[in-house]
Amino acid sequence: MFDWMLRPLRRNFGRDKAFYRKIDDLLGFIPHNIELYKLALIHKSASLVLDDGRQINNERLEFLGDAVIETVTSDYLYIEFPEGDEGFLTQLRSKIVSRQSLNALARALGLDALVISHSSGNIAQKNIFGDAFESMMGAVYLDQGYDFVNRLLINRIYYRYLALDELTESETDYKSRLIEWCQKNHHAILFQTGHDRNAAPRCTRFCAKVLIDGIEVGHGVGDSKKEAEQRASFSVSQVMDDEACALLLDRVDKLSS
Repeated sequence: MFDWMLRPLRRNFGRDKAFYRKIDDLLGFIPHNIELYKLALIHKSASLVLDDGRQINNERLEFLGDAVIETVTSDYLYIEFPEGDEGFLTQLRSKIVSRQSLNALARALGLDALVISHSSGNIAQKNIFGDAFESMMGAVYLDQGYDFVNRLLINRIYYRYLALDELTESETDYKSRLIEWCQKNHHAILFQTGHDRNAAPRCTRFCAKVLIDGIEVGHGVGDSKKEAEQRASFSVSQVMDDEACALLLDRVDKLSS
């Protein structure tokens, strides 16, 4: 049956008509397998328990969607920036697929209003919407195929909601920049990351320390290990520029020699 015939039928008839309308309004098409999209919106905290005791939620679709988004974004940037080198493309991709960016895209689409979650407001769950966005792209991939999700992400979502010019001008990947600097200047860098013992009960937070040549030079706290390490790296960038950092480490070298 042609899609132009399916749209009015599924939007207006059947027990899932309301959900079909939501997906159509959100993404601009009528799904083949609506159950995939229902599953994509179920956060782990609201898992469905099957008769055999298994719990089902959107984590598997999130895993798949993460890979799909990264691949589509790589394709997109490779074509969009023919003069960009590997480092530039890698940094820009990391900004686009970052949790902060995916959370913003989910909210721009209106996906945040559809996510099913039983998490309390103070728990570290502000990434739920970005996770659901990944899950939804995983569902689209399984339901419609790679070419379709590629066009959907680039032409409908990135084109409308992604401020690419701003991302190319902003610096957000402080960890990569710090690692690159250390490698260039032959210094050892280590991140020590673990659970934040000072966090509120039932609130999972992480604390990261940055050590360069065994000396702690920065620290940060975040809702994930990645976020904590980015904030720790950012704290180093706020205190010291490249020249000041090089001067300090040169002095350390002299002391240790």
